[in-house]
Amino acid sequence: MTKLNSFLILILLQFSILNAQKSHDFIVVNEVESCQIVIDKKDTKVVEIAANILANDIKNSTGIAIKVSNNIGSNIILAGTIGKNKFIDQLIHSNKIKIDSIKGKWERYSIQVVKNPFKGVHQALVIVGADRRGTAYGLLEISRMIGISPWEWWADVTPEKKNEIVISVENKTHKGPSVKYRGVFLNDEDWGLQRWAALNFEPETGDMGPKTYAKVFELLLRLRANTIWPAMHSSTKPFYSYPKNKQVADDYAIVVGTSHAEPMLSNINTEWNHKTMGEYRYDTNSEVIKNVFTKRVKEAAPFENMYTTGMRGEHDSPMIVGEDDTDKQVKLLENIIADQRAILKKELKKDPKAIPQAFIPYKEVLTYYQEGLQLPEDITLVWTDDNYGYMRQFSKPEEQKRSGGAGVYYHTSYWGRPHDYLWLNSTNPVLMWEEMSKAYEFQSRDLWILNCGDIKPHEYNIELFLDMTWDMDAFEKSCAVKSHMNAWAAREFGNKHATEITDVMFENNRLAFIRRPEFMAWSQVEPITKSGVTELTQFHYGDEVETRIKAYQSIEDKVEKLYPNIATHRKDAFYQLVYYPVIATSKINQKWLYSFKNDYDAKQGKISANYYAEQSANAFDRIQKETQYYNETLHQGKWHHIMTMEPRFLPVFSKPSYVFVEPNEKAALGLALEGYEMEVNHKIINSFADVLPIFNRYTDSHYFIDVYLKGEGSVTWKAIPKADWIKISDDQGILNSKSGNLTKRLWVSIDWEKVPQGENKKEAPLGHDFQLIPPSYKVNSAIDFISEDSTITIGVSVYNPKFKALENYEGFIEDKGFVSIYAENFTRNKAGKQAQWDVFDGVGYTGKVIAALPRSVDSETDLKLIQQNNPLLEYDFYTFNFGEADVRVQAIPTHADYEGRGVRCAVAIDDATPVIVDFQTSGRSEAWKQNVLKNASVQSVKQIINKAGKHTLKIWMVDSGVMIDQVLIDLGGWKSSYAFPKETFKE
Repeated sequence: MTKLNSFLILILLQFSILNAQKSHDFIVVNEVESCQIVIDKKDTKVVEIAANILANDIKNSTGIAIKVSNNIGSNIILAGTIGKNKFIDQLIHSNKIKIDSIKGKWERYSIQVVKNPFKGVHQALVIVGADRRGTAYGLLEISRMIGISPWEWWADVTPEKKNEIVISVENKTHKGPSVKYRGVFLNDEDWGLQRWAALNFEPETGDMGPKTYAKVFELLLRLRANTIWPAMHSSTKPFYSYPKNKQVADDYAIVVGTSHAEPMLSNINTEWNHKTMGEYRYDTNSEVIKNVFTKRVKEAAPFENMYTTGMRGEHDSPMIVGEDDTDKQVKLLENIIADQRAILKKELKKDPKAIPQAFIPYKEVLTYYQEGLQLPEDITLVWTDDNYGYMRQFSKPEEQKRSGGAGVYYHTSYWGRPHDYLWLNSTNPVLMWEEMSKAYEFQSRDLWILNCGDIKPHEYNIELFLDMTWDMDAFEKSCAVKSHMNAWAAREFGNKHATEITDVMFENNRLAFIRRPEFMAWSQVEPITKSGVTELTQFHYGDEVETRIKAYQSIEDKVEKLYPNIATHRKDAFYQLVYYPVIATSKINQKWLYSFKNDYDAKQGKISANYYAEQSANAFDRIQKETQYYNETLHQGKWHHIMTMEPRFLPVFSKPSYVFVEPNEKAALGLALEGYEMEVNHKIINSFADVLPIFNRYTDSHYFIDVYLKGEGSVTWKAIPKADWIKISDDQGILNSKSGNLTKRLWVSIDWEKVPQGENKKEAPLGHDFQLIPPSYKVNSAIDFISEDSTITIGVSVYNPKFKALENYEGFIEDKGFVSIYAENFTRNKAGKQAQWDVFDGVGYTGKVIAALPRSVDSETDLKLIQQNNPLLEYDFYTFNFGEADVRVQAIPTHADYEGRGVRCAVAIDDATPVIVDFQTSGRSEAWKQNVLKNASVQSVKQIINKAGKHTLKIWMVDSGVMIDQVLIDLGGWKSSYAFPKETFKE
């Protein structure tokens, strides 16, 4: 081939590529013309529905009515399914459109501008679907292109008003979904969705009926979902009790399935009648149960369904059997599945292998499966999370080859032990992404169901979940979640506000990850317990209670500032999607956090306890006010009854009890210091509680002093440092019981440039107690607090030596007997032969964790091979002490992917032999309960630090997928706290 020919071929190839990528402008509406949407009346109902949704979206945006027709016009959007639309088939036969890339493919569609498709038509926007849903998704893709939110109705995202709509179309085939069946489970609907439907939206039915489900199904279509598990609580009549429900589902091309507790599309919760049917036990009453299954299969036969196989007991309980014998239970369950498949074969007249079926090993059923239950390989294995967002198991390599494949059932709403979370959406979206990425990697790609409770306020997580099911390739990295949220916020509220909204929501999610809002009372359920004692410390590490109050107040202030600046037509949407969730989360936190401060101060006799009681009550009142607005005023009462602030009427939702302090003495100044539970008793000479914790030059410590009013009246105070290197946030003030100015928190820090320098040594002294620092390294002074005729002196000690070893040191450093490390801030990250450590952004206590990837790498427990082959994290740190250290590693409490794998890492300091750390919990143990309440699993190992000075903490991967959040090296100085102290790092 000559160089000229090669050059010509290259030019032609480039031209063809450019031509294939060329965009075409298509006029939907402008000042002089508008399109019409052409379908074929012989096509399926969902195509007509989607066409009318698109027409309505165009009208809501422009005010111009778009006709949906069965006849060709001059300017058309032509939409149809292959073999169901005569116009589409005509274009195929005339070779004006190609369908090779979509024909016979699940839910695929193409969108293209076709020139001169028919006589008298200059061009047409043609949507071709491989099947009925493909066509519907293609039509609704045009809605997305013109700027319509999927939440247009469900969150009142009112379309932007436009004079014209011209879209730029790149001719292409849209690939099929990443997950075959994708949808939601409407669960725990008692307090919102059902009440709203019965009392507001569908009063003619008095329940969730076909009108309500039509709106749910429209949302699912807009979100490119295709499956529903209908509501199933006893507050709601069973889905099939309303004959129109199943027809509406089919009209919208929605596949109907049922939950793990509803075999064969039956709702045992409300359809089983003990008086007429007897006991719901297969070992003694199988014929009656089979009759129920048969009746439902016959009724649902004309429609598209997925049948849940197996059996559990009533009301989400274990299956009842005669005796507690696992082998017999397994055998009985196998017989049940065999009988169910026989019913399907007989009634549907199909080979069961061709009928979509699911088996959901939820709770005790997982145990049966693990004990050897034989499941036909064409049934989809649907793995579940532990109800708190952590998947319990995935398919082993050999199971991944099953013809039925696998799926996932995941919660963002849950009723049960150790505590419900039914009100607010508090499942971290990056955690959900991580667990779903893992599911996808382990080939769970056939069915994904999200238990989203009442839909509201789970809107964002629903969309994220379903977007992942549609195109998992777009979510390769954790950062994709923040990009997705930013794009979501920009779509709903404009580019100007998108970044700030995203940042607020990410911080809200981070705080909820540390403790979900519904868990803030430290109570539990089943049995329901009263509110308990918080694990948050109020006198160590800057006061965890106050720190959390301020963190929530910060995002609350940002949302309050944003609200007035949101476009008027999007304010209601902002309220639903951002404002109410953030304000409600903040206020339920503040309600309990202030009540903890009330209790703490009351025990010390502080009048400020009364102020904190008032603040807690105000937070409760604000929740009531906002919830009332949501229900009664928002969007002219459209959502009346949808939102409740107290599902199940649990203690966490009630107003706390308070302790009020009566001032029985003359006004006087009181002081309380960080590090001490009791206030300063200045009447006792040489009180142990008159010195602040020691200030460390290398960690730039700062501590608080609370000045507060004792007694009734007024007191003026001054704070006078005795050294110019002591800095105080305020040095004077007035406390007054009438004005409500009862307490003031001061922050003490050090001007290190002015502190006298300690001795110049090569290294730190060996083995001393950090609290008993030799005089040559410590500088002492004090602060005098003066009020009227009283002076209280508070000691200030600083640790300010000069060690040559630390002159250019950058790394973690001991402070008060511990070293605190955020896992993502490693000194070195060494890749292994097959894996590496990677940072996930947006999850964990600090907002980042470090994970061992890829997840498919085999586990390794041989310590020599671990050191030789596995990825390694190293953290340089420096201690002033030596001896035995307790290395506490905090991980995200995930579970082993499958048998033979675990949730482990290996830890060592310096050249010590690594010790394997295992974060796995068993079943629903007490350890598991505490882990999911805290979203943390903390395990510790003992290590020897043989000398003061420089050291290296090493963490190796043992099992891929393990996620490390924080590490605390405790040499005996750490005081109990909910979270580890902030990291001790020297730059």
